[in-house]
Amino acid sequence: MSDFPVSNALPPVSRRGALATLGLAGLALAAGTTPAKAFFVRRSGESSSGATLADLPPEWVAHQSYLLPDYYRYLTLVKLTRITPVQVIMAHAKEHQGVWNGIPPKSMWPRIVGTLRVLDRVGAELNQPVKEIISAYRAPAYNARCPGAKSGSWHQANYAVDVSFPTHASTVTAVTRNLRDRGLFKGGVGGYPTFTHVDTRGVNLNW
Repeated sequence: MSDFPVSNALPPVSRRGALATLGLAGLALAAGTTPAKAFFVRRSGESSSGATLADLPPEWVAHQSYLLPDYYRYLTLVKLTRITPVQVIMAHAKEHQGVWNGIPPKSMWPRIVGTLRVLDRVGAELNQPVKEIISAYRAPAYNARCPGAKSGSWHQANYAVDVSFPTHASTVTAVTRNLRDRGLFKGGVGGYPTFTHVDTRGVNLNW
């Protein structure tokens, strides 16, 4: 396993990867008029909870189809071992008070890579896969309707993730802070009863 620091760099896209993206793109575009399950079931992969892209809300897929294939491919290039692309995407397919969240703008995609790699390392330390990505990017209108969310939340900038593992959240928080203090990353770590907030804002902060 490579050691510190965490990098946001991604490898170049291979021809095989590009072809896979084109196939997924066709499925996503078709999902705009046909239930997503009929198209994604064979290409989705599975999260640790067994969820696949076929479980995404069709209404959400229809509105995200222009970005979904590229975002899925982008996440696969990060080559995480304890988190699946499906888990990250599922965190965006949520609705609060009638407002749907969405996939972040492409210009923001590199920002989340460092945070995801931190979580991957936490999973390696725990020897457990991520159980759930509860929250990642939040569009401003969606963030405004999330209970307890701050207007300047790092989720809106696509640097933050709320995560749970199949263990006590306090353990996850402690392991994450230890890795940060050893130089893995600079950012915020917030401990909550059922999940841990992790971001790579560049300044260390605990709560």
